[in-house]
Amino acid sequence: MINVSRLPLRPLTRGTSTTSTTITKYILGRHLSIMATARTIQIAPENTGLWHLKQTEAAAKKTTELLQVDLEKHHCFFNKQGFHNHISHHLLSLYGIGASPADIQQGYDDNANYQRTPYQVHPDKVEELRDFEKAKAKLGKEEYYTDFLAFFQKEIDEKGWQAVLSEHLFKGDERSEDMLIRMFAGFLHPIIQLMYGIEWQQPAIVAMGLAQAAVHEDNMRTFLVAAEEAASSASAPPPMGEISDLFRDVAGDEKLATSARLSDGNKVRDGVLTRAFDEAVRVASRVRVAPADLERRTVEMYNTSVYEATGAAIRPGKEVRYDFFLMHHVNVCPLFVAINEQDWIPQATKVRLLEWKIRFDLLQYAARACAPVSLEQITSYVPKAETLKPTAELLPRIFALHDDGHVSKLIRAVGLCESLSKPYEDQDWLKIKGADLWTKINQLVVDSAEGAGPKWVRGAGDAEAWTEVPDRKEDAQGRL
Repeated sequence: MINVSRLPLRPLTRGTSTTSTTITKYILGRHLSIMATARTIQIAPENTGLWHLKQTEAAAKKTTELLQVDLEKHHCFFNKQGFHNHISHHLLSLYGIGASPADIQQGYDDNANYQRTPYQVHPDKVEELRDFEKAKAKLGKEEYYTDFLAFFQKEIDEKGWQAVLSEHLFKGDERSEDMLIRMFAGFLHPIIQLMYGIEWQQPAIVAMGLAQAAVHEDNMRTFLVAAEEAASSASAPPPMGEISDLFRDVAGDEKLATSARLSDGNKVRDGVLTRAFDEAVRVASRVRVAPADLERRTVEMYNTSVYEATGAAIRPGKEVRYDFFLMHHVNVCPLFVAINEQDWIPQATKVRLLEWKIRFDLLQYAARACAPVSLEQITSYVPKAETLKPTAELLPRIFALHDDGHVSKLIRAVGLCESLSKPYEDQDWLKIKGADLWTKINQLVVDSAEGAGPKWVRGAGDAEAWTEVPDRKEDAQGRL
């Protein structure tokens, strides 16, 4: 157990460049794993991600070994229905919040036995992937994951991971635009994979993220392109004020707010984008970020994501449960902090990525039936008696969970958001502020994760989604 009561990450100084902060010193700096390659994972004790905790040599060694096994032995999907392998996210999030070697080993053991072995690499097909016209036939097909992985590893060997991302993700040509759209598929899993590669400066995990994106469908294309074009058109609606107001606009549009149904197989694709496409684009087209506001809007997006997901986790009469999909929109947020600190990525690209994230946040909120959210429902939540503890004392319970990584990623993301939000606590748009409220949210995460019955709800605004969640039984103090 790490003896910390507050995150060690120094808060950013509002209104100044972040290049002198602890975050930048970590991301760009001296503690990177110099032995890491496109084929070899290497994690150092100082390389613990954006929480910037000092880890042990033993934990670093264990994480390195297990990540290497995952790289070599597992497919990105653990079944042919496209369910995702989370091992690399899980291990790095545990490692990054101070877990021991035994905790990290348990996290691996809990999830390794159901993974699929990868397909054999086909060298001739790998070479074909250099030609995008030939590669197109293999995009979105999981049987080519290993070939795409080998292709991107070779590209990184030759050019370096930053140059490969610049070419294959941020260049703005047909191929990179296709890949960028696929990064937002699969409920953000490809870009979450990429996040861990960038944050931990691991070329192999960057290659995994690119390969994973390549075998996802591009079913977010129509929405992302239409919203972006509408935002830049002469008839574009007024730009956004507070991001949280856009969520209320989604909830206030009856057609949009009721477009997803519990019976939909995919509530984004089959619900919102089928029944309320124009309405979704109308709200999303208001998302426009001025380059000068990138840092502030990144913090606002992050804080609002935590606010919306946490408010939606509280339903009167029920135990708290985070929505499975809104949770992913919190867990991916550290990516945008890491991206903003990369001086080789153009400012316009950073702004564009942030706008896409906010637009997808709004779309996902509609898909989850627009659960009502208020600050009062969060502040008035009374945690279970055994959870009324500082965050540092809750972390061992996160380490002990038999989980696939979602909970450790969530509490890590919440902790980072607290630190990033501190310089902006005088701003009205910042919904979650103050140490006590952040502690309560961490307590709520633990209560949600440890509860009996389903660990998540899928459609937090739909009463039927809560049917199997136990009723809340309160004592005189409002505690379970």
